[in-house]
Parts: sequence; structure tokens; C-alpha cells
Amino acid sequence: MYVSTNNEAIMIEIGKVNKLTVIRAENNSYLLRDLESGEQVYMPQNLATIHFNENDEVDTFVYMDTQDQMVGTNRIPYAVVGEFGHLTVKEVHEFGAFFHWGTRKDLLVPGNEQKTKVAEGEDHIVRVCLEEGTNRVYGTTKLGKYIENAEFDIKDGDKVKAVPVEKSELGYRCIVNKKFIGIIYHNEIFEEVYMGQNYEAIVKKIREDGLVDLSMQKLGIRNVVESKDVILDYLKHHNGVSHLHDKSSPDDIKAALAMSKKTFKGAIGMLYKEKKIIIKKDGIELVK
Repeated sequence: MYVSTNNEAIMIEIGKVNKLTVIRAENNSYLLRDLESGEQVYMPQNLATIHFNENDEVDTFVYMDTQDQMVGTNRIPYAVVGEFGHLTVKEVHEFGAFFHWGTRKDLLVPGNEQKTKVAEGEDHIVRVCLEEGTNRVYGTTKLGKYIENAEFDIKDGDKVKAVPVEKSELGYRCIVNKKFIGIIYHNEIFEEVYMGQNYEAIVKKIREDGLVDLSMQKLGIRNVVESKDVILDYLKHHNGVSHLHDKSSPDDIKAALAMSKKTFKGAIGMLYKEKKIIIKKDGIELVK
């Protein structure tokens, strides 16, 4: 989104990361310029994490300071305007709460932008927003309209980055590509899940309510084909035999092979047709 401070469109995006060029470096403070628009941003010494030289290109997060001037930092926040972040409350005041944001600047979530009143030390999913007219960056925990009105650039079957942030009875609520909210159901999880860690997931379905259903395992025939190698490797490391078979419980299969029963049955069926295993009532064996 272009913003304007002088009735002319400029290329620098407030609240986002811009690639700017250092045109002056003095005492570890820097003046940077967008070469297309000519707009300039000041990066004071305390907002620069390393030394830059003139003509260096710098990924710069730009925001408005208290004097309504654009300033920049090469410290990139956990989430920029238009993204979701899982942030921790740092301070609570009557007018709102400040969240740790990954930069020297904390992110303000005003009181009227809190779905429920937050408390110091709590973690919340926060949407980073830009206030029209002032170009001030703020956060909100009122996520409904952003989820419902999401414009998706992903589709069923796509690989995405999913960060689990909340656990429920159904599964794990996740931030997807920093732009969407999704869920991985417990029956789609076949490995240990850690909060805040990046995982590769597959889009199962984009729902009408704006949420994204995810799977931790690959979908379709590709998943079955790759699972054949997992089963063969397991058999080779267990003297060529396994007590698992098509009547085994999903939990036993998940614990041993980190795959669903459906995937397991498809994979052993293919291995049997390829004459690589023998299927018995009490398990499977490698063909010698």
C-alpha cells in the first residue's frame, strides 16, 4: 500500500519492510533513500544493529515516530502491517497494552482493540494494522473481520509455513504464512508439536469462515509413495518384521511410523503388489 505525506504517492510503506539505500553514514546514524521515489528515512544510532556503509542496501522496517516523522530500523519485528504475530504482553495501561514486538519499539494494542482485557505476561495472537490518516501502526486482538475477509493467495494442497500458537481440544491453532489463521487437528498430527516453532504443513481446505484446515503430512498419492520408504526402513531396522498390519490401531501405527492408518494401509498395499513385503494376520515381513 502506498502512503502519502505530501499529497504525492510515495513508494515507502509504513509499517512494513522496505529495501532502502544508505546515502549518508555519520556516527553510526544513517540517512536512507528509496531510489525510485526519492523519499528518505532516518535511522538513528540506537535503531541500527550493525554498521552500514554508504550505498549499502538495507532491509528497513519503517514507522512513524512521536513527531510524525518516518524512522527506520534494521530490526525486523515479529509481524508487520497485514500480518499476524503471537506476541507477549509487556505492560498494561488504562489506554491499552504494549506487546513485545521484536524491536526497540513495542506494539500498542489500544483498549478498544482488545477482544478481552489482556494481562501482563500473557500471549495473544495480534493482527498488526495501520491507522488511516495518521499512518500510526497498532495492534488488535479482535481478529474476526480479518479472518472472515482474508484474501487468500494459497489453495488446497499448497505447502505453507504454520506456527502453532494455541492448543485446544480439537487441535492446534496456527498462524499460516503470517497472513492467515488455521488449525491442525489432533488426528492430522504424527509428530511432537512445539508452540512457536515453524512447521511445513499442507492446506487441506480453505473454509467459508476464513480459517484454514491444515495437515502435517503430505496429501494424496505422494504421501503414500513416500510412506513406503518409511515402512521399508522400519522393517530393515527390525529384522525384517513388524507386528503392525491393516487391523492395527491408529495409535500403534502413529507411534511406530508417524503416519495415519489410512496412509499405512495404502503404502503396505503398494508394497505387497510390488512383492516387497508379505502381509500376515499378525504383521508384515520383508520379502527375502
